[in-house]
Amino acid sequence: MEKFEKLHGIAAPMPLVNIDTDMIIPKVFLKSIQRTGFGANLFDEMRFNRDGSEIPDFVLNKPQYRKAEILVAGDNFGCGSSREHAPWAIADFGIKCIISTSFADIFFNNSFKNGILPIVLPQEQVDILMADAEKGENARMTVDLEAQEITTSDGQVIPFDVDAFKKHCLLNGLDDIGLTMEKKASIDAFEAQAAQARPWV
Repeated sequence: MEKFEKLHGIAAPMPLVNIDTDMIIPKVFLKSIQRTGFGANLFDEMRFNRDGSEIPDFVLNKPQYRKAEILVAGDNFGCGSSREHAPWAIADFGIKCIISTSFADIFFNNSFKNGILPIVLPQEQVDILMADAEKGENARMTVDLEAQEITTSDGQVIPFDVDAFKKHCLLNGLDDIGLTMEKKASIDAFEAQAAQARPWV
C-alpha cells in the first residue's frame, strides 16, 4: 500500500448527504476482486448519462476537479452496503482523502486499509473547507497526516484527530498483509520451532 504522509492537491466539493456505497460504485460493476479498474465507474450514475456521455454538472466532470485528490463531502459518507469496492473505486480514481462530518463505520475502516485518509470534522470546519474547495483548481489544500493538520488555500490551519494505530499504518503504507509481514521473522521462527518439535505435522 502506498504511504500517506503529506498531500497537497485539488479538493472537490460534494455537499450531498448520505452518499452510499451503491452511489460510489453501483452493484453492476462488482464483477472483480481486483483492486484496480473501478475508478472509471466511480459515481457512475451521477457522472454519466445512459448513453455513456458525461453529465457536465457533476463536480468530478468539471475541468477544474478532474484531478481532485481530496473530497469534501456531506454527512454520513459511505453508508449502505459494506462493499470494499467503494474505497477501491475512490483510490483508483486518485482520491486519497475524504473530509466529512461523519462516515459509515465499515467504509471508514475500509478506507484506511486501502490507503485513503477519512477525516471527521465538525460541521463549521467542513463548511470552511467546502467553501475553499469551491474556489476551483487553484485553491489547493494541504493535508499533513504527521502533523494532523489541514491547511486551506489561504493558509488557515484546521487540526484533526486520527487513531494512532491507523495513522501508523497509513504513514508506513501498511494494509493487513503488510502488518502481518512486519512479523515475518517471528512467524518464520515459530514455524521452524514447530517443525522441529512436531516433525510429523
